[in-house]
Amino acid sequence: MKAAVGHLHVITDTTIQTRFDHLALAELAIAGGADTVQFRDKTLSTRQTVSVALGVASRGRRADVAVIVNDRADVSMAAAADGVHLGQHDLPVVAARQLLGPGKLIGASAGTPDEAKQAEDHGADYIGFGHIYATTSKDKPDAPQGLEVLHRVCTALSTPVIAIGGINASNLLPILQTGAWGIAVIGAVCAAPDPRTAAAELHAVIVRHLSGAGQ
Repeated sequence: MKAAVGHLHVITDTTIQTRFDHLALAELAIAGGADTVQFRDKTLSTRQTVSVALGVASRGRRADVAVIVNDRADVSMAAAADGVHLGQHDLPVVAARQLLGPGKLIGASAGTPDEAKQAEDHGADYIGFGHIYATTSKDKPDAPQGLEVLHRVCTALSTPVIAIGGINASNLLPILQTGAWGIAVIGAVCAAPDPRTAAAELHAVIVRHLSGAGQ
């Protein structure tokens, strides 16, 4: 059965910090309330990537948390992960669906409303849209999209929109109020002094919003 699209996606990263490996970050994020872990590493060999993905996917299954592999549909298949997240220069969504089948999640990154609509038309299960705020976790030469554009995208699409880029517990609520389904974060959790606590703070804001208390 296809995993549900989560509200709090934590993307593991071992380049912006070196204290924790991917499995440790996944465990801390899950303990803090993340319902989706995206394993992302562009430095490892394919064999190493599969090995780490197997461990992260196993941890996710034990906690009933979705594990998504960034960029690599082949690694997602090898690790029996819940799906793949694709960038603009990765495997096309349609091709990934042919490989993974209907039971896996496929997310697609979009940096403009047109890219978001195209991803929806091609069958993505969710759209990772951003960057919303300025971010130092990834090199982004373009200006942030901001809340107004995010709201426009969320209103125009029926596919869940996961906002990304410079999001933390202090600026999260306005993101959710645009109609975004959820968020994806890297530095806000991975580079935090205590990743578990950072994830828990984000999770608490999301829970309050979904319950109506944050409106």
